[in-house]
Amino acid sequence: MSQSVRRAALILDSIAARPKSVADLAVEFGLHRSTMFREMQTLEDVGYARRRADGSYVLAFHLVSLAQIALENLDLRQAASAHVRELHEVVGNTLHVAALIDDTIVYVDKVEDQGGMRMYSRIGSRVLPNCTGVGKAILAELDEHRRDAVLAGADWKAHTTRTITTRGSLDVELDAISARGWAADDAEFEDFVNCVAVPIRSPVGVLGALSLTAIRMVHGVDELAHRIPLLQRTAARIARDIG
Repeated sequence: MSQSVRRAALILDSIAARPKSVADLAVEFGLHRSTMFREMQTLEDVGYARRRADGSYVLAFHLVSLAQIALENLDLRQAASAHVRELHEVVGNTLHVAALIDDTIVYVDKVEDQGGMRMYSRIGSRVLPNCTGVGKAILAELDEHRRDAVLAGADWKAHTTRTITTRGSLDVELDAISARGWAADDAEFEDFVNCVAVPIRSPVGVLGALSLTAIRMVHGVDELAHRIPLLQRTAARIARDIG
């Protein structure tokens, strides 16, 4: 990848996280303001960035539409949509579907909690594999070589006191997940949230995972675990529809 293309991609990642001015971006990427201004003009011209009234830049709608097209072309998202919404009518809490695409795990669908509590996750964003239910549910299905590829460049920082921060500890947990057939995130990324997750399997291997997420003080992991059979049945239906 050329340096200019790589930098443009990193700039888009940066303004996707939060709006930033030319000055902010110039400092972040170590460029002169005039150089960064030209970079942003180019991204604006091709419809990938949009300048707001306050001078900050955000992702433009053309880029968002391209992402939507990419998501709509994912077989897992198409197969999961109706089944996940049917399950949501029963469980009420937030549901996520994540797909394993090459060596990356990505959220491809999400239905929010009926109570109005919104989660941090975004459709199209990458999953942190070591501290999320869907990430661990998928990793537990992979052989060592493929697991290494997915974890390459993983961020092992402690988001909470419960975050798994070493590969050795994660492998122990993945062995336990493989044995019981489901994974949990017990306040490992956000200390007020937990979830349970199950893999979505096909005859050729794991395709992704389905999770149920709730506020920890409302539903503990043990309570969420009672919903595992529902999640597993839904995951099986999704896998069947993919064929």
